[in-house]
Amino acid sequence: MRLNLKQIVACCGGQCVVDPIDMRTLATGLTWDSRTVLEGDIYVALQGERVDGHNFIDQALRKGAVAALVMQPIDDQLRLLAQEMGAAIIEVPDSAHAISDIAAAWRTHITGTIIALTGSTGKTTTKNLVRDVLASVHSVVATQGNQNNELGVPNTLLRAEADTQYVVVEMGMRGQGQISQLCDFVRPDWGLLVNVGESHIELLGSRDNIARAKAELLCALPEGRGAAFVNLQDEYASFVREHAHLDARQITTVFFDGSEDALVHREQLSRTEQQFPAVWAEEIKLDDQGHPEFMLCASGFQHKENGTISPLEERVPCKLILRGVHNVSNACAAVAVGKFAGMSLEACALALRGAQPEVGRQEVLQARGGFSVINDAYNANPDSMRASLATFSAMNVAGRKVAVLGDMGELGSFAKACHRGIGEYLATLALDRVICVGELAQDIADGALDAGADERKIIRANSLSEVLGDLDSWVESGDAVLVKASHFMGLERVVEGLIN
Repeated sequence: MRLNLKQIVACCGGQCVVDPIDMRTLATGLTWDSRTVLEGDIYVALQGERVDGHNFIDQALRKGAVAALVMQPIDDQLRLLAQEMGAAIIEVPDSAHAISDIAAAWRTHITGTIIALTGSTGKTTTKNLVRDVLASVHSVVATQGNQNNELGVPNTLLRAEADTQYVVVEMGMRGQGQISQLCDFVRPDWGLLVNVGESHIELLGSRDNIARAKAELLCALPEGRGAAFVNLQDEYASFVREHAHLDARQITTVFFDGSEDALVHREQLSRTEQQFPAVWAEEIKLDDQGHPEFMLCASGFQHKENGTISPLEERVPCKLILRGVHNVSNACAAVAVGKFAGMSLEACALALRGAQPEVGRQEVLQARGGFSVINDAYNANPDSMRASLATFSAMNVAGRKVAVLGDMGELGSFAKACHRGIGEYLATLALDRVICVGELAQDIADGALDAGADERKIIRANSLSEVLGDLDSWVESGDAVLVKASHFMGLERVVEGLIN
């Protein structure tokens, strides 16, 4: 970001209560955390439930912030400090909304392609893969971690330079209209819908409503020049395309499909749709550590050198460091973006080979006791829980396999049935021990037992200390422990306890 203070005041609808030395001073970054302020940043004072950012304005100014955005009157001492530092104090109606206003102003200066993505599960992993594929050839800025909300999304735009070639923006969603609001200032050129699952069903009531909310991203794409990347293995692929009127609005559809039924799905397309650019996988298999190996296939992409569209299928072998067959779909999505950006299939496959998992997402750690811990404790919904368990079950482990499973959030009235469904699925897997911790996780245990699981293998725990106590007395060298739950359960403490 490079906006001067005069532009900042104008786009926020604010007024200077302390004038800077020079209104032409450039702001080169933005933060709402006084601990991370760098010289040249704008500090935004946010009012939280537990912390009020107005209490840290002095720290931000002393660290070199060129301006502070505030919503409260400032005292004389702070006024004098700002004058001494030559910084501006800008009063705005809503400091949180001001971040989006600044991002909207900076968006007009970005000349590269903005790629936004959303989905029910796997969007952070897919975002990382898109970033890694594009970054092997181009300059790229992408959402950090899973900062995909009303603060993280604008911050991603603000981290980009005007000439950054690709900006990859992950968008989260908790209700109807939220993605539309984000798209109002992001103004994506391309949109990628990873999948439509059951997360947030508590708020939206049905998967149809979830699909409509996710499709808001595709509806926001620019007519006549946008590109929509659609998961052909998702049962809502046609639904979201029709809902967003992609064909009528002359928006290019690019299909991706990482399922074993990819060829069947392609045969079910109309003759016109079969000509759309597409990336898919064939000959999928997992090695004994759960790493996918497959044949990466593509067709229908335009070659930038001569402007022609290849009538032939391209095929290259591909292997991932990421675990699980579900990541084949995420990889195909990333390659679809890379191919549409003009990259060769070989370059995309090479970039995928080096892609690392996000911390807390199927991260394999070695404990001092000689056993492995698969840390997947960052988030969970029914789809990701099944995928994680399937991957874990397929791994070749010298010893025994133990799964520690906690509650999945945001399922509302569907929570009991969803947790029981996970338990029923568990009963089909070859696991040596399953520890269920949390109120809702007891339904996982019930579902597993009702489906015929060995009651000696299903353990109920009331607290994280009980989990660690059970594992301490049971796990041995050569064993593997999977830890999976929604983030609010705090199961990363189990991971830390096991490692240390």
